Amino acid sequence: MSQQAGYSPSFKRPAEIMRMRRKRARSDAGACSGPSGRDSAGSPRQSGSSPACVRPFSPGPLFSSGGGGGTKRRNPFANIENTHSPRKKFLIYNDDGEAEASDSPKAIRCAEREAGEDVSTKRVCQGVLSFRESLTEAEKQQQREISSKSPQAIAPASIAPPVCTEYPADWSLKTRLLFTSPLSLSWAEQPKAQEEALGLSQHCRAQFSTLPHSLQDPKSCSELRSAFQQSLVYWQHPSLPWISLFPRINAERSFAGKSTPWAQDTSLQQSLMREWSVSLSSLYSLLKARLCPYFYICSYQFTVLFRAAGLGGSAAITALISPTTRGLREAMKAEGIEFSLPLVEEMRKSKDHQNPAEHQGKEEEHDKISEDCSEPKKAADCRAGDDGGEDGYNEDEDSSFSWLVEMGVQDKIKKPDSISIQLRKEGHTVSLDHKPESVVCVEGPDTFTLINFLINCKSVVAAAGSQAGLPPTLLAPMAFRGATMHTLKARSVNVKSQVGSTYQNISSLEITGPILPSSLHTITTLLRPSQKGNFSATLYTHAPTAVMNTAKQQCTGGSADLSGCGLHPASVQQLQPPPSLGSTALTHLNMNNYSYTWKN
Repeated sequence: MSQQAGYSPSFKRPAEIMRMRRKRARSDAGACSGPSGRDSAGSPRQSGSSPACVRPFSPGPLFSSGGGGGTKRRNPFANIENTHSPRKKFLIYNDDGEAEASDSPKAIRCAEREAGEDVSTKRVCQGVLSFRESLTEAEKQQQREISSKSPQAIAPASIAPPVCTEYPADWSLKTRLLFTSPLSLSWAEQPKAQEEALGLSQHCRAQFSTLPHSLQDPKSCSELRSAFQQSLVYWQHPSLPWISLFPRINAERSFAGKSTPWAQDTSLQQSLMREWSVSLSSLYSLLKARLCPYFYICSYQFTVLFRAAGLGGSAAITALISPTTRGLREAMKAEGIEFSLPLVEEMRKSKDHQNPAEHQGKEEEHDKISEDCSEPKKAADCRAGDDGGEDGYNEDEDSSFSWLVEMGVQDKIKKPDSISIQLRKEGHTVSLDHKPESVVCVEGPDTFTLINFLINCKSVVAAAGSQAGLPPTLLAPMAFRGATMHTLKARSVNVKSQVGSTYQNISSLEITGPILPSSLHTITTLLRPSQKGNFSATLYTHAPTAVMNTAKQQCTGGSADLSGCGLHPASVQQLQPPPSLGSTALTHLNMNNYSYTWKN
């Protein structure tokens, strides 16, 4: 057989394997017992030898049966994990010297060695089990010093999980909130008449209740229910009960089939605009006096956010308009309103940062053009260069037709006329229309000019369609002249949600309406103690207002006193820093063990 091709010399027949096993068993039996049949386990062993009566490759100890040489048969399918029951636990000495139960394989092996080994080996096993014995003298002293300190000093700050007690400010308008919690949210609906009256009174007087860190029974807490009613209040102008005046952008369906008596009545339209102008002027006066923190103007084609000085990281009054069109921006320029395009400037700076050489070349070329403009003979060329402006189309005008010269057909191809060139120059500017990148920021005294521009601008009111003749909607968290008090609608529902193979009771709370940033913060502040720091929320954003979280590149921190603006001090503190969400808005909020996480 050894001469056959492919035969392995290491192959052994079954009979040879059994003979080797019997020989190994006899050698193990001779090592375990002497000539007189006495066990030789009591004799001293060498430190490097294997334990007595333990068969090689055996997963567990080999116990001798009586005084003879018979040995326990080895189970070839056994291992450490399945030969010892997990219910059998062994004691492990912790740092305080107390015994604790453990079923780890390491502890099991040490316990088995203690049964048949000498005192020195037992001490080694105890040294593995006891953490204190493995320390040096310096470490022991340090351990004693740490144990004498307070629990706060023992726990290192790096190991403690991060606790985020606040989420970033979101300046966008929400149309719907959906809160879910394992605890019941039924306390948030159907308030008593006294609780509702107290909540409305506290809102008008800017009074706030102090709630404990955790509530055992929120449904029986009258202060919580009154504070919740207070957080649902907002002020609106105009107010038409049969028509929903928010949102206004792409809201033709909500106006379809509704009675609009002002659509064909010019005198009624003028009366509505006069009242609207008075309300807008009142809002701006309150904002300037820091008695109103912010307000929104919602027209049929854009939304304006006015913020008081000290909010959003600015020391002056700011206004954000989104989305805008080229016609609106040109009209604002004609009125002398200075504004900036934050997102366009941000994109331009990022491109310049990526291509610094190209940016430097453009600057040098611009300087050269400025020098050449001093010569009268090149005045026409300078004017042509100025017309191109920052769009940069004049720079590539000659290069775009250079390939015609190279082919020699420049005379046979008709070049575009001046009108086509002008449309090409304006293409980049027009491409921003109705996009988030078209957001406009106005600061300081220009905001007062913007108010006058909006009052006298005819484009804020639709000339045709279902919203024809209807002034924009004004929304504010505080009362103003001509405003009507409204409350958000809250509805609680208990549902069953499948978690794994079981069903868990989940309570949900749905809030609908124009949800202002301060209302969102106040509601989440009330849910913290009532739900014991465990709830989640899904936020539905009015898409055109998501870009309101855009911050200018250079923000000057404001330190204005906003204690009289009527908001809760915690809400004012949240709205003061510069926005950090960029051109996005919050979509999910989750609080777990009084710590926030969010998605945008």
